[in-house]
Amino acid sequence: MRAALAEARAGLAAGEVPVGAVVVVEDAIVAQAHNAPIALSDPTAHAEILALREAARKANNYRLPQATLYVTLEPCVMCCGAIVQARLARVVYGAADPKAGAVESRYRLLDDARANHRVDALGGVLAAECGAVLKQFFEAKRS
Repeated sequence: MRAALAEARAGLAAGEVPVGAVVVVEDAIVAQAHNAPIALSDPTAHAEILALREAARKANNYRLPQATLYVTLEPCVMCCGAIVQARLARVVYGAADPKAGAVESRYRLLDDARANHRVDALGGVLAAECGAVLKQFFEAKRS
C-alpha cells in the first residue's frame, strides 16, 4: 500500500485526483500507476485501469488470477468491472469512497453472486494516510 501511496502522491503533484494503484504477483510489484484522466484526456484512465493494463501487457494475458491490486481509494463501478474481467485474486484498498465505492460503500460488485468471478477484498489499509492525500487535494481545490 505504501507503493500505491507513492503513486497517489505523484498524481497529486501532476494535478490529478491523487489515487495510486499497484499490481502485485508473488510479492513483486509488476505494475503501478496513478490517476491520469486529465493528462491523457481519457475518462477511463483511473489508476486501477492503468495498472491493470500494464500488468496484463507484461503477463501477455488479460487474465491475472494470481494478482493482488493495492489501491488507495475504494474502486468505482468501472474499475470493479475491470477487476472482475481480469479475474484478480484480491483487492486491497485504503480509503472508503462513500459516494462512488463499488466494493462495499455503495455497491458490492466484487462479491456479487451474479457475476462469473468473485474477488476477495480488504478495505481500510492505511485508510487515514490514503484519505489524507485526497483531503489535501480537495482542500487545495476549494481554496
